[in-house]
Order: sequence, then structure tokens, then C-alpha cells
Amino acid sequence: MASTVRAYTLPIILFAGAMYYQLFVIPNAFPRSHYDVLQIESYSSVDKVKEAYENLESKMNSAEEAFDTHEFLKIRYAYELLTNPLWKRDYDIFGIDEQLHIVESASKHYAGKHISELDFPLLQAQSGSVDHSSKVITASDFQYIFPDVKPWLMQLYSSGSENCAQFSKSWNKIASLLDDVANIGVVELGEKELAIYLADRRSTGKPFFRNGVPSLVAIPAGCRSPKCIRRFNSELTVDKVTDWFATTILGLPQINYYSRETLVPNFLGKTSHHKVKVLFFSTFGERAAPFIRQAAKDYWAFSSFAFILWREEESSYWLGAFGVESAPAIVFLKDPGVKPVVHHGSVNNSIFLNLMENNKQQELRQLRSMTSMELGCDPHGYSRAGYDTMIWYCAIVVGRPSLELNRMRETMYRVQETFSKYSQVDASSENQSLASAVDAFKRRRLTFAWLDGEKQKDYCQFYLGQAGTDHTCGQRRSATDIPRLFVIRYLRNNSAVDLRTEQKSKWKSSLVQDLISDSDLAGQFVAGYKGEDDVSQITHWLANIISDGDSRDLPFFTLRTPELVPDDTEPIWSVAAQNIPLKNLKQSILGSLSGLSIYREDPRVGPFLLLGALISLGTIWLRRSQQVHPSVPNQSSSNQPSESNQPSQPSSKVNFALICYLAFFSNCRNYLYIFILTDVFTG
Repeated sequence: MASTVRAYTLPIILFAGAMYYQLFVIPNAFPRSHYDVLQIESYSSVDKVKEAYENLESKMNSAEEAFDTHEFLKIRYAYELLTNPLWKRDYDIFGIDEQLHIVESASKHYAGKHISELDFPLLQAQSGSVDHSSKVITASDFQYIFPDVKPWLMQLYSSGSENCAQFSKSWNKIASLLDDVANIGVVELGEKELAIYLADRRSTGKPFFRNGVPSLVAIPAGCRSPKCIRRFNSELTVDKVTDWFATTILGLPQINYYSRETLVPNFLGKTSHHKVKVLFFSTFGERAAPFIRQAAKDYWAFSSFAFILWREEESSYWLGAFGVESAPAIVFLKDPGVKPVVHHGSVNNSIFLNLMENNKQQELRQLRSMTSMELGCDPHGYSRAGYDTMIWYCAIVVGRPSLELNRMRETMYRVQETFSKYSQVDASSENQSLASAVDAFKRRRLTFAWLDGEKQKDYCQFYLGQAGTDHTCGQRRSATDIPRLFVIRYLRNNSAVDLRTEQKSKWKSSLVQDLISDSDLAGQFVAGYKGEDDVSQITHWLANIISDGDSRDLPFFTLRTPELVPDDTEPIWSVAAQNIPLKNLKQSILGSLSGLSIYREDPRVGPFLLLGALISLGTIWLRRSQQVHPSVPNQSSSNQPSESNQPSQPSSKVNFALICYLAFFSNCRNYLYIFILTDVFTG
């Protein structure tokens, strides 16, 4: 008996599911409509609604026995809803009925009272107007939206909805926050074709909104089909809507908050050394505005961003550390020894972008693979002064990231500042010895930079030599760090450049092209500084180097300079936002579950479960009955398959064909999986 029950477990489960669905789920999923309450046909006109209500009211008034107050309140509710043109339109097309809770509350309030004692109307028209400053989109406008370079956020609303009226202020706030990064528009449900196009669909094909109205939809940039339209299904708050749009649609990074204790170890100590640190001091701890997050993405190569919650008890600390007096404020931290740039007060997109452009670079730039050509510290013949410049210089401080390197960087910043402030008055004074270096600096023939000796080990050892670089280049092997300063003199070889151009124009072989591109087109002489870490000594040393390099006719020769190690890879948030929805996994799972919930109200589920139970029952019974017959061991049967095994394969084919036919005929692919599983579990 137990083995029999186990064998028929699947059909029993499917049969029980079918009965439960038909007896409990379907009745609750399809309650009586308001037209059924009034005993008229669906989508009847307003006149028929009024006539039906008057007939039902007169019957209840003339009835001798006590009437059901709850039933009459449902009749009255249906009458008031269906006689309002906007409410009737929303109910007929989208099934919107946002005041249904009034029936239950009124039933408790008027329990045991006569009709004459009831206060009408039950439903109140919206108390406020739907005030939208956004663009109103019609069906004719919508055809020009696909595709657009900027994403769209649209609100579907009803002019007769109290929820939409209450949400209008929040919507205007959302629109102002997203205005710089997205297009904003609204669609009234009176635009029936467009509203139906943007709405969700039930399994029966009827349009609806999962959470009623207002409903928000997003159209990503470049979207060309309805499949890429995204719908917001969470709580309608300013923070959640803007964060969903910025994260899911725009793929913008989150900007974390740091405390006084965690700012240095978790942010300043972990971000790249070449980046400017941008600190936002917030009064209320709100999330970063979308335009700030957009800037964090656009300026990722230059800056790192962090938020700090302003506390009055910590005000003296922030004043001493960065010069911040109050919040809101923005601080730009640049090179060691450089005074932080502080901006007090709120900012909009244009002001903030202007601040970012003016402060995105460090005063003393880092020599990296991305900046070598821009700085002119490149042996391939690139100079900041132009292609007609024959001689130029690059003064580089190199060392492992440490306090010693920071002090040397600060010294070089002071040297650079000395040259930038040098004037004609100084040229006629005792400082005229610096004139050659100052002239080279102002003509962009002299560039200052610093190099990460730990990361750029080969490059560092190439210029400093193998001996004596253990404390400067490569991995740290001891507690001693010694930064070094050296100057590279570049000499352009015009004949080499002309030769390269001529050979490329003649389309030489790829091997020749590779050899040409790998060779250095500028000759290099290197001079190392061995003096003290003093601004005055370094400035005079540089002046002597440049004066000597400009006056002497040094020979031209090239070396194959090691390539700089590539910079940081693309941030993980950017990849995830475009390809891997890891950070939106929760939303994706919830969206999938809510999508499956549509089929909970599908009346075809019960019959399909019952059909699956019958098919599995028949298949199991047939196979068990075939296994009962004993096989006869004779010579003739040894060369042929047994009778019990012959029908199994055709039976499976017949079952699968029937399954595919029924699933295709019902135009519901999702139920095909039920029958495939049925056939698999039954053998």
C-alpha cells in the first residue's frame, strides 16, 4: 500500500492543487464586479447605472424585512463610482478602484441603521489638483521618444485619483532631482492607447497597474522596443524612486558615508593616490543627488567621492582638518601640503560641474600610462609645448607611497609654485639665475610630476639604475623609504619623425611598423638630484640643468623605455550596472515573483493541473500494469524486446506530443513546463 501511494504521489499532488485552485483561489481572484452588484452588464452606460441603482433602492425601501446594510453600501459605492466619468473610465479599462476600503469602514459605522440614516455620498472627489510641471506626453509625442540619448521617467496618472494628487509634490521633487540626467514626462490615463501600451498585462491580456496609480515607468537610453521598458514596483517615495532610477536605469555608483573614525582608514587610505578626494558634508544624511552620482561616474579617472554627516560636536575637528565651518559644504583634497578647497552652501548641477572642472586635477600630477603624453614625459616625441619644440624637460619625484614621498611631493609643489609666481621684477633681481627654468616652465617645456616607484618598478629602475634603488623602486623590503628626484631632457629627432611618416605613407610591412612604434623618437638624458630636500636648492639645481641642457649640443641617441604599468581597471559598479545585475538582484527576484503572481488569477491553471494529474495517473498505471506480467524466457523472446518494454517509448512520445499540442493550443507556454515535469517524474 505504501509503495502504491509513493508511486502516485505526483498525480495526487497535482489533483489536490487543481481542486484547491478551483475551489479557493479562483473565487477570491474573481470577485463580483460593481456591475454585478448593480445587476447590469459590464461596461454599461452611466444612464443604465443610475436606472439600476434607483430600481434597487426602491426595492429595498419597499421591502418589509430588514435589508442588509453591507449589501446596500456596496450598491451605493458602485453607483457613485460608476457615475463619475473619470472613476468609471479608470475602472473599466484598468480595474482601478482605490477607495474600496470605504465599504468595510462604512459597514462597521452604519451597522443596524436604516437607509434614511445613512450619510451620502460615500466617496469624496479628490481634495487637490494634480499639479505637474513636467512635460505632458501624448500618443503623438511618444513615437519620437524611441530612441533617445537620455533616458525617460514617466508617471502614468489619473486626474480623478486622490493618490495622484497627493503624490504630485513628491513627483515634482523627483523631477527636479533627475532633471539634469533624464527626461521627465507624465501620461494621463485619458491617453488610452498610450496608457494601455505602458501598463502591465494580466494573463488574460487585460491592462492593469500592480500598485494602482500613480505608476512609474522608465525608458532607458537607446531603447527601441517595449521589452526594455522598466516599471517601478516599490514604495513611491522620493528617495526610493530617485535611487532606483539612478542605480537601475542610469547605472550610477553609490557614494558612501564615512564617519570621523572611518574616513582615513576606509576612504583616504584606500583610494588611488593620484585622485582628488571630494568630500561632501551633509546636514541630514540624505543620499547623494543623481547629478553628483553622475559626476562621480564621469570623473572616476580623476576623483573619489565620499559623504560625511555633519555633527555639531565634531565641528571643531573638521574646522581644523579641512577648514569646514558648517554644512552643507564640499571639500577638494589635492596634493600633500596643498590647502583644501572648500565651498560652503548648496550647489546645483552647473555650479558643481564648474567646481569639478576647476579642481579635478592634482597640482603635481602623477606620471601614469594615461597621463604620460599629456604631461610631455613621453619618449615617443610628445611635448606640452608643441611638435615644433626641440628640447623639453620633465622633473619627476619617484618613490614608494609613504610619508617621505608626501613630503617630497610637497617640496616639489613649492618649487612649481615658485616658478609659477616668478615675475619680470624677479628677473632683474638677484634671482635672475632662475630665468632659464622659469622661461621653460612658462613655455610648457618644463613639467613637474611624481611617480609611484612601487607600481612602476621597471620604469623607476630604468632611470635610476639598478644599484641603490631598493628604498625607492619595487616592493617595500625595509622600513626605510627614500624618494628620489631626477630630470629627463628630451631631444626631438625630426629626421626620425619624418622617416616614420614617410614609411607609414608607403605602407611598409607590419613588422617594420611595429619596430618603428616601439622605438623612442626622442633622445633622453637623465640627471639625478643628490642634494637636500630644500626648495631653494632644488630650484637652482633645475635652473642649472635647463640652462646647460639648452646651451650644449648633446648627441642624439634613443633607448627602448619600459612601458608604464596600465592604470586601474574599470570600476566594478560600472560593469555590474551594464552587464551583471548583482546589486539589483533583490529587485530582480521580487520583480520575477510579482510577474509570476499574474498567473495566480489565470483560470486556466486549475484545468491544466487537473490535466497533468490525469496524464501522470494514466502513465503510471500503464507502466505499473506492464511490470506485473512475467516475461517468458525462451529462445524467440531473447532476440526481441519484451512486451513490457515495447509500449514505453511510444507512450512517452504520445504523452509528450499531447502535452505540446495542448500547451500550444492554449497559447500559454508557461504551463508547458508543468507537463514536461510530469512526464519526467513519471519516467
